[in-house]
Amino acid sequence: MSLVLVVDDSATVRNDVAGFLQQNGLQVVTAQDGREGLEQLKRHQDIRLVICDVNMPNMDGLTMAEKSRSELRSSAPIIMLTTESCPKMKERGKAAGVKGWIVKPFNGPSTIGAIRKLASA
Repeated sequence: MSLVLVVDDSATVRNDVAGFLQQNGLQVVTAQDGREGLEQLKRHQDIRLVICDVNMPNMDGLTMAEKSRSELRSSAPIIMLTTESCPKMKERGKAAGVKGWIVKPFNGPSTIGAIRKLASA
């Protein structure tokens, strides 16, 4: 079973996304900001996919994505789940290895196919 990391400072979003993924057969660990997300990536070497917000306190999602690649050498695919749709942010994400950009609100049924594909790659 694939392990997915969900990172969002909103407990509601974090719980909704995690619950949906668990109902669809995925294991989930969560983090409330980028710093905690990096800690989870260190702790769980078997994380297969990261779903992450952009705007969070302590460390934003794009910085977390950059550090996961440069400092941890993580190859887990990253999908940003955010209200941001700024082309500059998307470019920064692409440079950091972000594989997808989902604009909130999260629509699980329309994304589960892509999530499963990335988590099993």
